[in-house]
Amino acid sequence: MAILKQLATLLVVIGALSWGLIGLFDFNVVTAIFGSGSTLTQIIYVLVGLSGLWQLVDWFKSK
Repeated sequence: MAILKQLATLLVVIGALSWGLIGLFDFNVVTAIFGSGSTLTQIIYVLVGLSGLWQLVDWFKSK
């Protein structure tokens, strides 16, 4: 379970950095690497979103 938590944290950080680049420079790293609208791009977005939910649930559990 600890590995899953670390992976979720890593994906959330990657997602946050990606959104930061979009906001600052209008540059989307994920679509630049994997292409716009590709299946792999969608999978990455879903994994980042699920990781955010995982972190949110874990945060509420710890309180």
